[in-house]
Amino acid sequence: MMMTRIFAAALAAAGLTAAASALEGDAHAPKDHEWHHEGPFGTFDRQAVQRGFQVFQEVCASCHSMDLLRFRNLGQRGGPFESEEYPNPNDNPVVMQIAAGYQIEDGPNDDGDMFMRDGLPSDAWPAPFDNEQQARASNGGAYPPDLTLIVKARSGGADYLYSLLTGYTDPPEDSHLAPGQYYNEYFEGGAIAMAPPLVEGIVTYDDGTEATVEQMAEDVVTFLTWAGDPHMEARKQMGVMVLIYLFIFAILVYLAYRQVWKNVKH
Repeated sequence: MMMTRIFAAALAAAGLTAAASALEGDAHAPKDHEWHHEGPFGTFDRQAVQRGFQVFQEVCASCHSMDLLRFRNLGQRGGPFESEEYPNPNDNPVVMQIAAGYQIEDGPNDDGDMFMRDGLPSDAWPAPFDNEQQARASNGGAYPPDLTLIVKARSGGADYLYSLLTGYTDPPEDSHLAPGQYYNEYFEGGAIAMAPPLVEGIVTYDDGTEATVEQMAEDVVTFLTWAGDPHMEARKQMGVMVLIYLFIFAILVYLAYRQVWKNVKH
């Protein structure tokens, strides 16, 4: 009888612990956001990708790098500034204008010196800092991660990043934040060194969309999702074509089977 009671008490304690853990996980689980590009037939919202690029360019790029992104990628097939008139992204005037707005170090010249020039579509996106030490010194010791593959690198993907960008709140009374830290319930431990990057109206969208924190977070995460998987739409289209091909092939194989065996008694 005593062993039965002990066993029952242990089960109850385990259940309470599991329930508490579940509640804690639910409290910090990423928001389940609906994305236009989700699902086997989902595609990128081109306007959202363009707005997201504007948010990245005006807000995020001051601290974060995108080492794997080149200016010409913005005008490639499926990119935010794809143009049927300019299939070669190196000739895309929008891409050329964006690239020319940055100064890129090049060289050496004939005298052996490095020099600065206007950016070209073939150039990589310029990093905001020369090295990691400079980046840490400018951000209170924290190192801003590269954003090229950030959606794939974080558990929860787009939902997590959206939740993080919209999850800054006042810290609870029992929290202990160090100077330069902020409270975000979706960040592990709650304390994050990145100040809230999005403030309502911090950008002015060219298409007139209201720049709320939620809208900017959705747009920039959509852009970062594209940056990490720029060929997603082409891959999905190929997958659909392969499935259609296999379906037709299966029908032909079945009809051939019936034709070959129609006069054979079983």
